[in-house]
Amino acid sequence: MRVFQGIAVSAGVAIAKAMVVDDQQPRVTRRFISRANVDAELKRLANAMDLVAEQIQTSQDEVATELGDQYGAIFSAHLQMVRDEKLNESLIDSIRYRHYTAEYAVSQSFARYIQFFERVPNPFLRERAGDFRDIEQRLLNVLFGADAKRKLAAKQPSIVIAHDLTPSEMANLDRVNIRGIVTEVGGPGSHSAIVAEALELPAVVGVGAHLREIQTDTTLIIDGHQGRVIVQPDEETIARYEKEVEQQRQTKIRLRGLRDLPAVTTDGENINLMANIEFPHEADACIEQGASGVGLYRTEFLYLGQDSEPTEEDHYQVYSKVIRDMQGSPIVIRTLDLGADKIFGDEHPPEQNPFLGLRSIRLSLRNTDQFRRQLRAILRASVLGDVSVMFPLVSTLHELRQAKMLLSDLMEDLEEQSIAFNRDLKVGIMVEVPSSVVMLDRFAQEIDFISIGTNDLVQYTLAVDRNNPDVATLYNSCDPSVLRLIQMAVDSAQKGNIDVTLCGQMGGNPVYTMLLIGMGLRSLSVTPSAIPEIKQICRTVSAQKCRELATRVRDMDNAWEIKRLLRENLRQLFPDEG
Repeated sequence: MRVFQGIAVSAGVAIAKAMVVDDQQPRVTRRFISRANVDAELKRLANAMDLVAEQIQTSQDEVATELGDQYGAIFSAHLQMVRDEKLNESLIDSIRYRHYTAEYAVSQSFARYIQFFERVPNPFLRERAGDFRDIEQRLLNVLFGADAKRKLAAKQPSIVIAHDLTPSEMANLDRVNIRGIVTEVGGPGSHSAIVAEALELPAVVGVGAHLREIQTDTTLIIDGHQGRVIVQPDEETIARYEKEVEQQRQTKIRLRGLRDLPAVTTDGENINLMANIEFPHEADACIEQGASGVGLYRTEFLYLGQDSEPTEEDHYQVYSKVIRDMQGSPIVIRTLDLGADKIFGDEHPPEQNPFLGLRSIRLSLRNTDQFRRQLRAILRASVLGDVSVMFPLVSTLHELRQAKMLLSDLMEDLEEQSIAFNRDLKVGIMVEVPSSVVMLDRFAQEIDFISIGTNDLVQYTLAVDRNNPDVATLYNSCDPSVLRLIQMAVDSAQKGNIDVTLCGQMGGNPVYTMLLIGMGLRSLSVTPSAIPEIKQICRTVSAQKCRELATRVRDMDNAWEIKRLLRENLRQLFPDEG
């Protein structure tokens, strides 16, 4: 038995046979055409490009129908690439002036793009290499007359093992027998991760070259909670995971009955459980799972896979829909939280360290026209319900004051135009860098609430890129330094008489629920699917017991010992659920 560690991107456990997916891209040799055949070859290329564009549009429509428009939008960028003027000029010139065959022209031109994006340090831009590889494979399949719609199908329950999976392959995934996905490369933002989560398939990515040691039909277990791939597990390990799968299934059925019950501890402390969402349609899941509101409405989807920046009306329409669908429950809208490379694409030079670069509030304050459109839309929507605005990655008071000043200017503009808005709109910040924790006593004088974003707080506190498998084991929410910063933030917020919520992945992990309650948190915002399990814990434990646990943790200095203690307390609370 061997265990490989990767990055967990879609929760769940799968036990099945490995299905190794090889790179089946046609082999291209260097061949030339005569001068007399240039026009015919250009026509053949044009026909192939048109057909591939049709295939991409079909994939987009099919994925959008099954999973929603936000997942179909993955293919929008592919359509733009196929129609890219520079790319088409390169292909045409290779045929017209170098007399290459269409196949060889495609192979050479796309190789340059793929090699460029594979070398850039920016992890988000590196994802573009897979996009170009996908389009190249489509074009070569058409030109060679091969099967253009490769379906990943299996005759038995299987776990797909691949270097990477293209969006086309994910769109054509066998929904019956494919039980999980493991890839050598990729991160939480990869196409494989996004679609796997939408399909509720356990997935582990970024495992590295170890996967080459796995053969088809090898028995595997993938643990989408811990990011583990277990090769040829022994009978004891299989039995343990089978028991876990059955327990999770039974627990999920039982937890449905908690939907309309409050999250109140046994000694009467109310815990406000809200939901994190990315897309408007997720409001339905919030209501279905019994969320008390939306504690984090991410707005980045408006900017991804689009031909142009969203208009003020685009913003307003999606915000209005969520407000209406949430039927009066509070909604916190977070402004744009992306890097410049995701907005401006190739127009923005790759950054050596994008996580420390032009992103989030910094990008918004640099691109004020775009920021104004979003803020105006939020203000207009604020009269439709209980709406608040939150700024991400605020690290200095100057950034907050700049954003608030712009918001104030827009309020005056709307007032002059007799456009309704809520003058008492609450303003908050994401606390996700150590500097904002240290200065929170001053921030508290100028805001209404904070939301602790543990994903980035852990990353910036420990100087660990959570998407890098080489240092993934160092990314630990239980690290005493991280817990001290969270406690400092909670204490400062309470002293400053402002509301505090925790909205990172840590809040949705049941292992941490008792600790967070014990640290004084009374509001958590998590993925909708995590709400029932967190609510069950809240209703089973006393706040006093949670405070005692937090006191014990405060005296510990080892992250692994802390996590062991938290897990043991959870087992004692639910001894029959593993």
